[in-house]
Amino acid sequence: MQNSFVLIIDQEIERQSLLKHPFYQLWSSGGLGINHLQGYSKQYFQLVKSIPKFVENILSNSYVSDSTFYSSNSFIGSVENSMQEESDHVRPWVDFASSLGVPEPELLEFHGSEKTNEAIEKMKNLTKHSVSKGAAAMYAYEKELPLISNTKIEGLQKFYGLNDKKCLNYFEIHREIDIKHAAIWRKALESVDSNIEQDEAVAASKTSLSCLSTILDDVYEQYVGVIPAY
Repeated sequence: MQNSFVLIIDQEIERQSLLKHPFYQLWSSGGLGINHLQGYSKQYFQLVKSIPKFVENILSNSYVSDSTFYSSNSFIGSVENSMQEESDHVRPWVDFASSLGVPEPELLEFHGSEKTNEAIEKMKNLTKHSVSKGAAAMYAYEKELPLISNTKIEGLQKFYGLNDKKCLNYFEIHREIDIKHAAIWRKALESVDSNIEQDEAVAASKTSLSCLSTILDDVYEQYVGVIPAY
C-alpha cells in the first residue's frame, strides 16, 4: 500500500506521545507549581517563535520542487496561510506567559538553554532539507497538538484556576487550527511515492518527535528536578 508509511508515522506519534511525558503528566494532575509553568513558558517559547520559520523553509522548497503536488497553487497557498497563522500565534503565547506572571521583556530576552536550542535547530534543519522531510517533521509536531492543547486547558482551569482568555487563547487556537495544519502535512506526505523519500520522511518524523521530547526533558530538568524514567 503506497501510503502505509504514513500509518507508520502515526504509530510513532502514538508511541512517543508527549502526553506520556512526565512534565505533561504533572500538568494534567496538578503537580506543577506556577514557577514550573513560568519556566516552561520561557523555554518552550523558543520553539513557538521558530515555527513560522520552519513553515517558511517548507514553502521555499515548494516553490522550486519538481513535485506537481508540492508546486501546485493549492498546496503553496495552504502553506502560505499556515505560515501566516503560525506568525500570528506568537502573540497569544506571550499573553499566556504574561498571565503566569512572566513580564513580556523577560520572555522576549530569554534565549533558551543549549539543549533546547540544539533540538530546535535539528527540527529546523529537517524543514530546510526537502518538502517531504519538513512535512513529516511538522506533521509529527502538529498531529497531537489539538489533544495536548485540550489537556493543557483542562489542567490550567482545574488545578491553577486560570480561566481568562489571555491565558487560554493560545491553546484554544491550537486545539482547533492544528487539525487543519496536520491535514496539510498529511496530504503532502500522501503524495510521496518514492520508497527512499518515504523512508526519509519516517526518519524525519522520528527525529522531530525526539526533539520535542528533548525540549520537555530539558524543561523538567531545569525547573522541576531529576526526570523519572518514562
